[in-house]
Amino acid sequence: MNEPSSRALLARLVGFATVSRDSNLELIGFVRDYLAGYGVDSELIYNPQRTKANLFATIGPTDRGGVVLSGHTDVVPVDGQAWTLEPFVLTEREGRLYGRGSADMKGFIASVLAAVPNLTRRTLRLPVHLAFSYDEEVGCLGVRPMLEQLQQRPHKPLLCLIGEPTELRPVLGHKGKLAMRCQVRGAACHSAYAPYGVNAIEYAARLIGKLGDIGTRLARPEHHDRRFDPPFSTVQTGLIKGGRALNIVPQDCEFDFEVRTLPGDDAQAVVDELQRYAEGELLPGMQAVQADTGIGLQPLSAYPGLATAPDSDAAELLALLSGSREFGTVAFGTEGGLFHEAGIATVVCGPGSMEQGHKPDEFISIEQLHGCDAMLMRLADWLEGPA
Repeated sequence: MNEPSSRALLARLVGFATVSRDSNLELIGFVRDYLAGYGVDSELIYNPQRTKANLFATIGPTDRGGVVLSGHTDVVPVDGQAWTLEPFVLTEREGRLYGRGSADMKGFIASVLAAVPNLTRRTLRLPVHLAFSYDEEVGCLGVRPMLEQLQQRPHKPLLCLIGEPTELRPVLGHKGKLAMRCQVRGAACHSAYAPYGVNAIEYAARLIGKLGDIGTRLARPEHHDRRFDPPFSTVQTGLIKGGRALNIVPQDCEFDFEVRTLPGDDAQAVVDELQRYAEGELLPGMQAVQADTGIGLQPLSAYPGLATAPDSDAAELLALLSGSREFGTVAFGTEGGLFHEAGIATVVCGPGSMEQGHKPDEFISIEQLHGCDAMLMRLADWLEGPA
């Protein structure tokens, strides 16, 4: 059997338009059939609608823990972006491979799949597990049912390598995130009689101002952790909508905000402070005008941060694979915090740069892809070698 290169596999993977809002089943089916061609069985873990699935597969012994190679199969949309190339066709130009998901993070998955023939020929002392998820880009949603199943098994994986794009630099940490929606219900009236209504936009503005004050406090030097950039927890409002016409006091307004926290900081504390402010400072005045006004807070998504110890076994293996002990952190989130919460030590290292992720004409360099191939060859040597 001809063994496809990581570049050829990346071309196939990019060709599946697995935007988070759509199904990933065609890609998952391709991976399942590819693995089956090398005698590797796959387990599919579906979403409730059976429109998407995680894939979990094991190469090597099944009676002990091993190393998980983890990647997400979904990509962000291309809508409204000024692509100069076809986003779902891999295009090579001057040492770069262009296409949606090439960096984030189908390049890593392609390298993992290219390593499968070599892994299946070896006698591994520890297994390697392949864990490919859905809906990472919309809040790390898909990996959760897969982790629930792993926790119930007698031989849980020992550690996990998340292949998010770090330019193959070893990463031990990232921030957590909590996304929230705030809904303000006011009371409408003609704008000429504005004092007799409850302006939902103005009350939303006061809540957003409060979030700004909290963010300013979190940014004080005493809260800094210089391993991260920015070195403090952040709060920001990203979406807002409300009102119907200028001459109507707006009855409704809602806005979405997020809290990105350093490992160890509590994002819920920000929400709780905003809730206390709403109940203590805003609601009494609103309800004095009209009793059925209100302020509601609704969680949208969340994932925990990651902070793996630099003297851990997972960090030691990452140093061996990457060839560097210059451990760092990344500003973006990964599924790593969820693996860690499940009791699986986790590190992050993958090809490409997030500087290209989520942008038009996203690309990964051929050099980075080959570097990932070499890293996975070192992993195969380690899995086969003496303990």
